[in-house]
Amino acid sequence: MARATKVVDIEPVGRAGGCRRLVVPTLFLIAAGLAVWYFMFRPQKRPSAPVEATDVRSSILQDGDSLRIAVDWRLVLPRGPELAESARVEVGVNDGEISQVATVPAHEHSDTLWVPAPEPGQTASGYSCVAPMTRGRLSRENCTPWQFVRPAAGTTKADSAPAGGAEGKKRPASAARVSRIVVQPAGMQVDLDLNGRCATWQRQNPGRSVWVTVNQQAVQECTGPNGKPTVAQFCAFAVLADGRRVKTLSSEKVEYCDELFREWSEERTA
Repeated sequence: MARATKVVDIEPVGRAGGCRRLVVPTLFLIAAGLAVWYFMFRPQKRPSAPVEATDVRSSILQDGDSLRIAVDWRLVLPRGPELAESARVEVGVNDGEISQVATVPAHEHSDTLWVPAPEPGQTASGYSCVAPMTRGRLSRENCTPWQFVRPAAGTTKADSAPAGGAEGKKRPASAARVSRIVVQPAGMQVDLDLNGRCATWQRQNPGRSVWVTVNQQAVQECTGPNGKPTVAQFCAFAVLADGRRVKTLSSEKVEYCDELFREWSEERTA
């Protein structure tokens, strides 16, 4: 009797099965490599810098019982789409006890605000601040301090006593009586002497004047953050009972006061 041949099918172990087992690890390595490349070699975006206000300066004039404060500044715009929409301007005195605030468009770089003027014999110490506004949010403000001095008349005997002279001696005593003392200028902006630079310069240069142009321009060491002198010079003049206008003893031999007296006399008699 012939035997029946039994055929057994055996599934061969070949390359196809090995490749299938390597697919998942290979894809994982590729994904990991792409992730590493993306985070290490992609172009880095720099964070946009905020718009900044710089060179904040104030120019102050007395206007009746108020101080008119003109504030100027410059906006530094970073590269990129970040642009300011407006700027907030604040002016205050006495550490913000009295302040005024205004908002101006970003293309304007100056504004004028008013605060009360100090009484005669007093000094108003204040500040001017500017803060850009972007997307409805304020950036860091930049502030500059300032001072305004308003002198008092006749604070010393030399300030209140009329200067002598041949013409004055010929007049009777009643005519030489002082009716009113006038101080010129009536008030002026004086910058703070930051770090005592001007005081140091004066000690080192006892024989020199700080002035280039009196009350307008001083040496660099005596010039403050608003470009104004850190010192001031005032002259006292007297109006006599007979209407004459004369210098006082404190202003008699001061060259600057001679010119100021001439201007004041012409202004009063015009």
